[in-house]
Amino acid sequence: MTKKEFKLKVFSLSEHLFPMVSRILGNNTNAEDAIQDIMMKLWIKRNQIEQHPNIKGFVFLTARNYCIDLMRKKKLEIDDSPLHLKILKSENGLEQLEWKELNTIIKQILKNLPKQQREVLVMRDLDGYEFIEIAAATQLKIEHIRVLLSRARKQIGIELEKKYSYERGQN
Repeated sequence: MTKKEFKLKVFSLSEHLFPMVSRILGNNTNAEDAIQDIMMKLWIKRNQIEQHPNIKGFVFLTARNYCIDLMRKKKLEIDDSPLHLKILKSENGLEQLEWKELNTIIKQILKNLPKQQREVLVMRDLDGYEFIEIAAATQLKIEHIRVLLSRARKQIGIELEKKYSYERGQN
């Protein structure tokens, strides 16, 4: 694989990897360093990558495994990595407080989801990955990913309904 081919087929994916790597490692600085290391490892393996039938999947899997290895070396708990949710915002002070509370509730619900459901939901709904990219990174079948995603969304809906029906005095 030439330098130009590597840039087009592998290095171009680095920006797309960033949300997943940042989420796993907990901050952007560590994620930037990790992506550089991942790209160096992939450059060394460029001849093997060229023969791989799913280069994109190989890159995602390599990145995920690298992050998990890094977390294990640091003896950190992977499941407790911070979830950086910036999905709900408002400029109005009162609404901003409500959105902040909702984000806190959603983070707590996500923490309580089974690991695979949480990982698939975050990769799909927050990081914006396609099913095929999630399958490559997690080594799960697309059908299984769809089931996990559906169950996670359903559980979040149930938990939110419990929380808000209780606050309205209906429970």
